Amino acid sequence: MEATFQQIREEYKQATLQLTDVDPDPIVQFGRWFDQAVASGLREPNAMTLATCSSDGEPTARIVLLKGFADSGFVFFTNYHSAKGQQLKENPKAALVFFWNELERQVRVLGKVKKVPREESEKYFATRPLLSQIGASVSPQSQVIPTREWLEQRFEQAKAEFTEQKPPVCPEIWGGYLVEPHSIEFWQGRRSRLHDRLQYTKENGAWRIERLAP
Repeated sequence: MEATFQQIREEYKQATLQLTDVDPDPIVQFGRWFDQAVASGLREPNAMTLATCSSDGEPTARIVLLKGFADSGFVFFTNYHSAKGQQLKENPKAALVFFWNELERQVRVLGKVKKVPREESEKYFATRPLLSQIGASVSPQSQVIPTREWLEQRFEQAKAEFTEQKPPVCPEIWGGYLVEPHSIEFWQGRRSRLHDRLQYTKENGAWRIERLAP
């Protein structure tokens, strides 16, 4: 097993990342990289690791989907009673990581978290496919359930009740979160593990860019 791990190596050599390459605004820069990830045909380029931490310091990470970004920050949706929802209630801070392996790129985001306005959650929920709406309505996310069959029975019962013309309403316990960044790092893989790392840090409403050692 040890020999196998020693043999798993990639030499990163696709691109470089210089201060002259990036926009002064990290959200604009993220948009450039995100558009390139989409144009490259990557599967779910909006997939990101979301790390949260409970009040007693226990960290948890999982993959979620980015559903929007703007000057204000990065948005995702979930069940507010889920494990991540409970941790964000106790400790409203989070880290996001995007890893676009095929482009040899990574973006790391640190920030405070708050719920998006209720109307925004309801508007997004209405755009989801009907079966996804039903799934969100019947699943007690992160809670212990008796069996898979119990969950599927709840789902089938709801399917018989709702239609495209009569969809479920957005549950009160489901909605969006906004991660308001104070630090965003762009990482570009380089040869010999001398990777490029440019970190944006927000101070007094302005962004400062610094180069970090790999």
